Formats: sequence, structure tokens, C-alpha cells
Amino acid sequence: MRKSVVCLCAMAIAAAAGAQTPRSPQKPGKWQLKMQMDMPGMPMKMPAITTEVCVTEADLANPEKTVPNDPKSQCTVADYKVKDNTVSWTVDCPKQQTKGSGEITYLADSFTGAMKMKVGEQEMSTKYTGKLLGPCTK
Repeated sequence: MRKSVVCLCAMAIAAAAGAQTPRSPQKPGKWQLKMQMDMPGMPMKMPAITTEVCVTEADLANPEKTVPNDPKSQCTVADYKVKDNTVSWTVDCPKQQTKGSGEITYLADSFTGAMKMKVGEQEMSTKYTGKLLGPCTK
């Protein structure tokens, strides 16, 4: 369950990272992402997850490249909106009985955001922070 939730959160962040018709406020480069999940009723707090992703100009120009294509999850990220430096979206994963929405606000070289999801009858929230580390290295 935790692995699926982490995958869904990472997918939503990737989608938000560049999945907008209007120009994303995010800059291209290597980004460090930190996710802190909270599931009420869990006996202990889940540890924060930190990862790094490379976001290219091509990713920002073609949002579909930032959305993982995992046929097993069958999730749909939709309703992308960009208003000033804030991106919002919804996600629906019928196979996992998961729905949610999120929002990320970008500053010059960082971002903060949150997503609320409902997994079956369990509610979950995730807080995000990120910072631009520099150019991508491939």
C-alpha cells in the first residue's frame, strides 16, 4: 500500500511539474523533491521521502513527458491549471480507488505544495517542498 501511495504521489508531482497547457512557472533543471505523507489513524508517522528529478525544457513544453505511463496504475491526472506561479491538478486512479487534488506554488528556485487524496475510505495528505539544485547531469 505504501509503495502504491508513494508512486501515486510521485506521479502527481511529476505531472504538476510540467503538465499544463500554459507555460509552467517551474524552471528546468535538477530538482530535489521532499514529500511528507500523513495518514490519520496510522500507528506511527511515515518518514519523509526525498528524491531528485530532472525537468527539461522539453518536459515543460510537452507535459505528457512528465507523466509516468504505468499501465498498472491507470491513473488520470487532469484539470491542470496555472495561475501566476501556482499549479493545481486532480488525479483519479479507479483501479486503486484513489482520487485527489493538489497545488504547488513556485518561487524563484523552490516550491511548496500539498495534495489531499482519498484511498478507498482512508484520507491522506502530502506536503511537498522542493528546491532547484542546478542543471541536469546526464
